[in-house]
Amino acid sequence: MPTTTPTMPTGALARFVGSIAHNPWKAIAAWIVAIVLVIGGAGAFGGTLVDEFSIPDADSQRALDLLEEKFPARAGEAAQAVFAAPEGESLEDPANRAVVEATLSAASELDQVVDVGDPFTGTAGQLSADGRIAFADVQYELPSFEVDPEAVPMLEETAEEATEGTGVEVEFTGPVVSASEAPENSPREFVGVLAALVILLIVFGAVVAAVLPIGFGLLSVGLGLSVLTIAASFTNFNTITPVLALMIGLGVGIDYSLFIVTRFRHVLHDGLEPREAATLAAATAGRAVIFAGLTVAISITGLAFVGLDFITKMGVGAAMSVVTAVLVAVTLLPAVLALLGHRIDRLKVPGIAWRGDAEARERGLATRWARTVTRNYKVVVPIVLVVMLIGALPLGVVRLGFADAGTNPADTTTRQAYDLLAEGFGPGFNGPLLMVVDQSEAPGAGATLAAGLRDVDGIADVPAPVINDARDAAIVTAFPDTSPQSEETAELVDRMRSEIVPDLVGDAGATVYVGGQTAAFDDISSRIFSRMPLTLLFIIGVTLLLLTMAFRSLVVAVKAALTTLLSALFAFGVLVLVFQEGVGLGLVGLDQTGPIESFLPIIVFAILFGLSMDYEVFLMSRVREEFVRTGEARPSIVSGVGSIGPVVIAAALIMGTVFAGFILGESRGIKEFGFALGVAILVDALVVRMTLVPALMHWLGDKGWWIPGWLDRLLPRLTIEAPSESETSARN
Repeated sequence: MPTTTPTMPTGALARFVGSIAHNPWKAIAAWIVAIVLVIGGAGAFGGTLVDEFSIPDADSQRALDLLEEKFPARAGEAAQAVFAAPEGESLEDPANRAVVEATLSAASELDQVVDVGDPFTGTAGQLSADGRIAFADVQYELPSFEVDPEAVPMLEETAEEATEGTGVEVEFTGPVVSASEAPENSPREFVGVLAALVILLIVFGAVVAAVLPIGFGLLSVGLGLSVLTIAASFTNFNTITPVLALMIGLGVGIDYSLFIVTRFRHVLHDGLEPREAATLAAATAGRAVIFAGLTVAISITGLAFVGLDFITKMGVGAAMSVVTAVLVAVTLLPAVLALLGHRIDRLKVPGIAWRGDAEARERGLATRWARTVTRNYKVVVPIVLVVMLIGALPLGVVRLGFADAGTNPADTTTRQAYDLLAEGFGPGFNGPLLMVVDQSEAPGAGATLAAGLRDVDGIADVPAPVINDARDAAIVTAFPDTSPQSEETAELVDRMRSEIVPDLVGDAGATVYVGGQTAAFDDISSRIFSRMPLTLLFIIGVTLLLLTMAFRSLVVAVKAALTTLLSALFAFGVLVLVFQEGVGLGLVGLDQTGPIESFLPIIVFAILFGLSMDYEVFLMSRVREEFVRTGEARPSIVSGVGSIGPVVIAAALIMGTVFAGFILGESRGIKEFGFALGVAILVDALVVRMTLVPALMHWLGDKGWWIPGWLDRLLPRLTIEAPSESETSARN
């Protein structure tokens, strides 16, 4: 039992949240108005999401720009119709040929379609050697991200009507079709929310307390996505952005509310009245939430240093959800808590008793664990380091790139079209290289290039070039021997640009740009690699600075950065083991391995660095609170970890399960994000923050709080928690 009532905090934040807690209905009314305006604004003025990939100064971007200038009719992108005759038959059989021609004729009448190929004449199409499989381009007038969203369903419906009952199979692939299969939020991805609810019921032992963080998490992410929709009316956001924003926003929204609700229940049971308890919780735990949320947002927006607009906006979209989660937790939650009061303990879960008093926390599992790891720090530290480094070993064989349609779920039309093309023509027909030739100073350069490419190792086929009306430009298409995602194809792109094309064109005066989706993905990877050091320097540097200012310890800040890096390496290693090497691949719902998406590591690192700082802030702020009060470094570790540890564990389990829920989605990229972030968060919180960090801090002792005097004087002071003494037998 507490010996005295906790002291109320002071300061601007305490006064602000105090006014909310003492005038809860006014705060709730203001939020209702804000919610209506935001959601209504999203419905009335919200924009649409588009997959626009602009790569400034890249060869593939120059190819696209020249294509738009010289071939305006082909500046759009295509869908590719892939036909297959029944086993033992040929598409050249009169009945089957009539079906193919009828299908393509019907497709040519669709809106936004400007041309269709003919596999039987070899015009923008081709027939396989055995005649069973064929493909033809369905050319649209616009880039894939501008094509009407109903265009692909209409194309598929038209083809289904033309082939119904004939035995001829038709599947579709190409940029326009891939864009229509953009990742969407699926109900299956909310399985993690149900798991989070179960965890909260166990942690809190009461339905009302458990439902509150879930409700606020859903509200904050809904508002964040609405804000993103409004922002999409002013600029383009990639279709994966809202999925990433949902993933991050849901995790932090639940966790931030969890920390404040936990603190509220602690001080409520320590003797404060509901409104004072809501004020203290929002002014103390809420201050840590603000600091943690801003750290996450800053880390994510550091993706702007990559220099690719779509990645920058992915970071901005995720940051919107984080900032919204902070605002909801700090300004609306105190009002609701003040009104609920002791009713937050209503609807007890049978068989589960919540013991949040100081005496129970002193005897709790987290306290006993902290004593164990600190007592055996010389064994714990090396064991944890060895395990983490072993987990990171698969990074030695990592292959970064972009997975092609061959890794899509087996029931998608793009996967089935991929398999048919690979069977009929070879895997390289799924990712042609597109060379756009400016031959205004060298007439015939396109034909010369095409003829020369037919003799190049690694190229399976080169159709006749397409010449524009002015005959000053040509399009040369080359089909590699290997699949779009293979290392050999990436190497071929590099050789085409550095050796093959320059040698074939010579000094004739023609300018050639190597483009197409495969080359564009290669350019994106190169840009990310070149900008990665600057991006990492910003993310790590800002985090080091903020933590040093907050904890007045350079050692704590450096330790936080290095241990987070360790968590990231472990998570990336396991990711490679599963998605690239195929260990346990079926468990994540895939049947084909592929490279790790090149943009994933930098984005996951930025997100992880921010989220990891959440747990570092909540854990070390409580440890520092004890250290400042007692002046004893080692005992403060056990007391601080024992006090906040259960909440950190619960928060990590919740966020980990929320991320893991996204593994159930259809998109390989989303599966990778969910898997990597889920593993990283669980390992970082349970192994690094709750095990390695206490052991390291105990090993360092007083040195763990060292900061050079000149740096201490130079840096401004940040206070994570307002001055507050909880006069209990064990500090809260």
